[in-house]
Amino acid sequence: MKIEIKRSPNPVPDATRDGYVAEPGFGKYFTDHMVLAEWSAANGWQDAKVCPYGPLSLDPATMVFHYGQEIFEGMKAYSQPDGSIALFRPDANGLRFAKSAARITLPELPVADFVSCVEALVREDAPWVPKKIGESLYIRPFMIATEVGLGVRPSNKALFSVIATPAAAYFNAAKAVTVWISTEYVRAALGGTGEAKCGGNYAASLLAQQQAATKGCDQVVWLDAIERRWVEEMGGMNLYFVKGKGRDATIFTPKLTGTLLPGITRDSVLTVARDLGYKTEEGMINIDEWRDGVASGEISEIFACGTAAVIAPVGTAKSAAGTWITGDGTPGTITMEIRNHLLGIQHGTIEDKHGWMKKVC
Repeated sequence: MKIEIKRSPNPVPDATRDGYVAEPGFGKYFTDHMVLAEWSAANGWQDAKVCPYGPLSLDPATMVFHYGQEIFEGMKAYSQPDGSIALFRPDANGLRFAKSAARITLPELPVADFVSCVEALVREDAPWVPKKIGESLYIRPFMIATEVGLGVRPSNKALFSVIATPAAAYFNAAKAVTVWISTEYVRAALGGTGEAKCGGNYAASLLAQQQAATKGCDQVVWLDAIERRWVEEMGGMNLYFVKGKGRDATIFTPKLTGTLLPGITRDSVLTVARDLGYKTEEGMINIDEWRDGVASGEISEIFACGTAAVIAPVGTAKSAAGTWITGDGTPGTITMEIRNHLLGIQHGTIEDKHGWMKKVC
């Protein structure tokens, strides 16, 4: 795939851009450019272009509006000590994007082309990358069905795009979040789209998230769809439980069953935990084991992880069965150790032993 560069004739003024980057928030400001590439069943993928960021013009009968054929990714570019910019595990994002596409019957974009498009955008908009530790350029590749017409079937046209936004931390890591364990709603069921990163999963989660907010909680925790007792995810993030304390602790996470999103940060945390000398385990944990483990002290810390937040400590859990607090309700020592180590790798202050960082410019 060739990538044409069409630079914006009206980029955001330097002083304005620098102000956005200094206080980015999350998803508030967008860079000067975006990537666009079209696909059709007749001709396959066409060449991509980096072009000025702006609105898309779509017919009201475009199929994405009616049947929800849409997928996306979340990934980040980080500033490095030498002034360069590097992506974190972009190949893993590209592979997951292709798997999501297959599940939603959208065309699979080759991983190499996916990464090249992301790199091209980052190079063009490099001044938008924050330099503070914990901040980054959040990158959102996505694909939508663009055939015009009604009829429930896979679209024969699609549009791939990449946009980017400077981003601070999604959660304040110095403060543990409070979660609501939902028994009324579920995120995904076996055979569904839980493993795919598609917009419909997130749309279906909003009511439960709204319910969590009415309970005074920051996030919702999902249980399995059948028994409504096995712990799966927190919002759009994977969950971790620290069993035990000190160097003998085990870092435990629910196993991938086909309903959980295979998080790239989830996979990275397992590796980082082992690098730091901790035992790791993937398995099943139900809400009774969670509650009883916290009460006995067997579960000493809990955290969630994902691209946007990196790692978010969990302090208090609320449910219809009661409320329980992990430890003293503040971020745990091991949680913060893993978080700081992962951020160190991403920002180039800790050795990258696994070849995760890909220099862009």
